[in-house]
Amino acid sequence: MTTASPNLAVMIAAARKAGRRLVRDFGEVENLQVSVKGAGDFVSNADRKAEETIRAELEHARPAYGWLGEETGAAAASDGMNRWIVDPLDGTTNFLHGLPHWAISIGLERKGEIVAGVVYDPIKDEMFTAEKGAGAWMNDRRLRVSGRRDMSEMIFATGVPFMNSPHLPRTLKDLAHLMPRCAGVRRWGAAALDLAYVAAGRYDGYWERNLNPWDVAAGVLLVREAGGFVHDIDDEARDPVAGRAIVAANAEVYATFRDLLRIG
Repeated sequence: MTTASPNLAVMIAAARKAGRRLVRDFGEVENLQVSVKGAGDFVSNADRKAEETIRAELEHARPAYGWLGEETGAAAASDGMNRWIVDPLDGTTNFLHGLPHWAISIGLERKGEIVAGVVYDPIKDEMFTAEKGAGAWMNDRRLRVSGRRDMSEMIFATGVPFMNSPHLPRTLKDLAHLMPRCAGVRRWGAAALDLAYVAAGRYDGYWERNLNPWDVAAGVLLVREAGGFVHDIDDEARDPVAGRAIVAANAEVYATFRDLLRIG
């Protein structure tokens, strides 16, 4: 990749440090103490410790920046401009079941706009990075969204709501509209990696409802810097990071994909 800015270098270092500990904990997943945060939404000691590590690294480097973390909530920026948006372990349920598909996500927001993002998969040692205007990268490889034009050849990703979620019927309708038109849909359980994979051309598109800013902040920038489109599903004027529904795809299929998701 091109030379990282000082901010991006700090983000990469924090992700790698937290990733090393998570990999160690993943190797002993059966011994983790698990508490229940909500129906089907688990949080482990590893999750909390990863956020503590990331926050300590970022706040040491940039003490004036604000904070929004999945586990520790929000803190205002004393500089009035910058905020870290962090998911220390995206794919917690995968992690706790011994499934090697999870990631760390760190976004940097400046005056309401994401300007830098990192999604790090420590198991595969894949570091996805982006800065506004500087492109998207995976380790040393420049990323581009897929160039496929025919939906019948495309694979999409989503997150299917679990248990008694009120959003499940809407997602089942989405699947009914999309699956007869495409080559497949994947549900791998990590929104940050889904977006990173769209940026890398591994998926042709991604959608999901009922998300949080830390789920998508870094991934939104990755897709855009890789040449893709990413918006709120129902209102393209609404910031997909601030909103709760997202659709991402290459330019060739974006409008068709979005319209299928808007069918009642």
